[in-house]
Amino acid sequence: MALLGERLSADVTRLAICWRVVRADGVALGYTTHDRPLQIAGMRYESAPGMTPSAIVSSADLQVDTMDVGGALTSDTITAADLAAGRYDGAAVEIFMVDWQAPDAGRQLLARGHVGSVEAGIDADSGFVASFRGPTAGLAITAVESYSPQCRAELGDTRCRVATGGRTQRLALAAHDDNAIALPADVAVADYIDGRLRVLEGPLAGIERRIVAANGSQLRLDAALDLTPGTIVQIWEGCDKTFQTCRNRFGNAINFRGEPHVPGADLLTRFGSE
Repeated sequence: MALLGERLSADVTRLAICWRVVRADGVALGYTTHDRPLQIAGMRYESAPGMTPSAIVSSADLQVDTMDVGGALTSDTITAADLAAGRYDGAAVEIFMVDWQAPDAGRQLLARGHVGSVEAGIDADSGFVASFRGPTAGLAITAVESYSPQCRAELGDTRCRVATGGRTQRLALAAHDDNAIALPADVAVADYIDGRLRVLEGPLAGIERRIVAANGSQLRLDAALDLTPGTIVQIWEGCDKTFQTCRNRFGNAINFRGEPHVPGADLLTRFGSE
């Protein structure tokens, strides 16, 4: 897409800032600071004058470029429930300027990256603040694997190779309490510890949570979900990533991606003193 060029150097400018947000579930949304919606490259950018970015600073070195975007919950597409559920966590964002009289004539890219943390107010009037991290944020991630007694693969991925087709099921919730959900009595809940749950219907459809514990017929999630009894969910079995579980439960010791017999920093504390 061409830059704005001479429109930026004109005595009078007609510039609007636009955001293109693509959530992890594939939903693409557009917003603009202009006082009416804009149609850009076949996509509608809703008017959101309450959304304001902090200073946008780009550096030529390897420092992590960050900024904050704050706004009021005035759009039907940005709700407190979606923010709390994590729908915007990790979303890809593109921020650019256009001439609002000719939005398809060219754009000036301001920033590109992903949403980091999102904080919402206690009510609709409090708004939200989303942190934005540029492409250089990926350079801060450790890419080299370390020795570990636990497996570094995920159950069912290309390194684990355990077939997960028969290790998932869809069912209706029997009850719900904060971040704990009750399943039908015939479900072996212990097999789903360290697995995941995905909501399949209702306003939270598509949201996933990690399963961290089981008690009786209940599964405890890593974060609360406001679900009603009878909601259809899908659950996947989990793995605690130990060699014993890989060998005894899954019969997959040959693909274990850890070093269970390598001594670590806790070697001296593994055995009691005489």
